[in-house]
Amino acid sequence: MARQIAPSRLAPGDMLRAGSIGLRTRRLRAALSGVGIAIGIASMVAVLGISESSKADLLAQLDRLGTNLLRVAPGQSFLGEDAELPDSAGAMIRRVAGVEATASTKVIAGVTVRRNELIDPAQTGGIAVVAADPSLPSAVGANLARGRFLDAATGRYRTVVLGADTAQRLGIDGAGVRVWLGERWFTVIGILDPVTLDPSLDSAALVGFTAAERLLDAERSASTIYVRASPDAIEGVRALLGRTANPERPEEVELSRPSDALEARAAAKTAFTSLFLGLGAVALLVGGVGIANVMVISVLERRSEIGLRRALGATRRHVGAQFLSESLILAAAGGLAGVLLGALVTTGYAASQGWQTVVPPLAIGGGLLAAAAIGALAGLYPALRAARLSPTDALRSV
Repeated sequence: MARQIAPSRLAPGDMLRAGSIGLRTRRLRAALSGVGIAIGIASMVAVLGISESSKADLLAQLDRLGTNLLRVAPGQSFLGEDAELPDSAGAMIRRVAGVEATASTKVIAGVTVRRNELIDPAQTGGIAVVAADPSLPSAVGANLARGRFLDAATGRYRTVVLGADTAQRLGIDGAGVRVWLGERWFTVIGILDPVTLDPSLDSAALVGFTAAERLLDAERSASTIYVRASPDAIEGVRALLGRTANPERPEEVELSRPSDALEARAAAKTAFTSLFLGLGAVALLVGGVGIANVMVISVLERRSEIGLRRALGATRRHVGAQFLSESLILAAAGGLAGVLLGALVTTGYAASQGWQTVVPPLAIGGGLLAAAAIGALAGLYPALRAARLSPTDALRSV
């Protein structure tokens, strides 16, 4: 009775060891091939990580500043002319149930602020002179970088508080300096930090309403009223603001919610993510082509090894699995290096911007899966080509 020969088997551990032979013997070539995969994965992880870190920072600012700030401003009349809020608008809004605080501002047209009287008045630097209530910082969540803000006493005299951009443009970094404002010297008593909920205040020079009326011939009607409402009553307050601010013409009142702009910015931060992910995918594809090229060359160079293994009993499946595992190991190593590099880039950039570092698990898992998929696709043809070689043909070519 003929004795049956047991089929040859290749354990997973043996397959990995066999797959790593080509990489160990051609280390420089393997390293250069893995770099393409690493760059592609690193760029994808870094793009997702930086985007999520930036978004998390914006949303954290939004949580600190609150979503209960509303902004009331004059709109346009039925004929398209610029409307005005009544002088009593601020006082009427304060009476609405659910309103916690209000602050009015008034842009004073035709008034400039300069470092001294010798500078051409036409060189305004984009700085607006604005009358403001003392309650403005608490209403908009603004902080002072230097000095103090206007109050009931200082708002009557020639004192001014500069926005962050205004102070930079005028070359002022502290209180006590005088500026030429409205053909008079005003003393700087404070400088604001950047105002997240209303960046227009960054390029403003703020004076008190009393001083603006007495010295700059400004009118009392506000150009903007900031309203802090109870979070639970925000929608009800918003519905009442138009007809409360201007009972005769509520349609001429514009209402906005500054936190909506922050949320839009957070959404816009991810708008270009798909573009950069596409660029990362291109780099990943280039890396996959590089691996496929290396594996095809490896099959041609190792025909004698393939023939010898087949002659010693290795099946076509074993040979194909060896070269496929070699491609997968190379891609996995590049993918792991890319994930680590992308996480380091995200951490470094977030730290430089003062953000919380966020590396999405999806980016890590997706990066490794993408590398494995590229490795499998890149190694499939070379593996099939190696498996199709017969022992006699492979050894005859030596």
